[in-house]
Amino acid sequence: MGSLTRDILSGANATPPSRWTAAHVRAIPAEGIECAPLLDARHFARIADDLDIWDAWPIQDRDGLPVPMANGETLWMALGAPRFDDPDQRHGHARIHLISRSADAWRDLGPAMPDGFSPGSREWSGSAVLSDGNRVTLYFTAAGRRGETSLSFEQRLFSARATLVSSPDGWALTDWRDLHEAVSRDPDHYMDSNSGSGAVGTIKAFRDPAYFRDPANGRHYLFFAASLAGSTSAFNGAIGLAVSDDPDRDEWRILPPLITAEALNNELERPHVVFHQGRYYLFWVTQSHVFDPAGPAGPTGLYGMTADRLEGPWDALNGTGLVFANPARAPRQAYAWFVMADLEVTSFVDDWGADGARPDGRRFGATFAPMVRLRLDGSRATLEQ
Repeated sequence: MGSLTRDILSGANATPPSRWTAAHVRAIPAEGIECAPLLDARHFARIADDLDIWDAWPIQDRDGLPVPMANGETLWMALGAPRFDDPDQRHGHARIHLISRSADAWRDLGPAMPDGFSPGSREWSGSAVLSDGNRVTLYFTAAGRRGETSLSFEQRLFSARATLVSSPDGWALTDWRDLHEAVSRDPDHYMDSNSGSGAVGTIKAFRDPAYFRDPANGRHYLFFAASLAGSTSAFNGAIGLAVSDDPDRDEWRILPPLITAEALNNELERPHVVFHQGRYYLFWVTQSHVFDPAGPAGPTGLYGMTADRLEGPWDALNGTGLVFANPARAPRQAYAWFVMADLEVTSFVDDWGADGARPDGRRFGATFAPMVRLRLDGSRATLEQ
């Protein structure tokens, strides 16, 4: 292990966590914020009538770009579940699906992992890396425990490997192996994910591992959503990370939190990093209803910070952290934005539409939203028009 990694792990020269604060959120203007385009039915299509799709990520190379296959398509993973009258039920049935993206369509290739392989009762978000031409390493969240009779909200960070092969249906992942709890929770820094309730917006976090290779030194990191240990607030979201000099050996060391939102926000979800023009950009997503009601609340949107070194300190993008939000006419239109190394951004269609044609009060899109693209310039982040 390199000397810098030893220094970080031992606390020598460590930088304190950067804070996302109420002052940042209060600075979000009431009008004129950057917003994603308003969607209507012309802008997207379901992958399948009987399958809901939400959080997604590409099978990427170590530099963070989707890997093109021989025929030009790219492969993705996304959380999927059967359709339910109440879309919130999908979280208790989530499986990671393998999906292909061609020039004109997304196509479901079925569950990525075989039945009974995952150690959880559900599979939640993660990331995937292709190496050696056909070896896929999946980092994912095992939610609950396999075989539990009542769903728990325990979350553990696992890795597993598979071989990517062509098949009559396009592509498949075979020979799943090396299932391993990649990162174990450090109770000195991270709260037990079973500590919250199962109510929407109150679940505690130890989930969403996102892979990143630092081009400055070649080290490998997993960023994850967490909850801060020792907090006196119920709104104690944090972003954690783990480091490895050689991920092929499945040796990851957990580090203290990088970003905290104590007394502000409960969930800094799907954190991930992009390196662009010599700077690091750390993004996360959050929703308006998980801010502390006693303080300021931001819109549902993509948020982020930037730094000139991975350890920080981190500065809030645009002075507030908000990169862009859903349009005011459809404030829950999309979610789970994920920024790739080329600054293209994927998300899923959530509660969409501003035409008033929703007698049940909610219309769940359950598929990929149109891609958007960011423009990054120092501490400024905007949508490319």
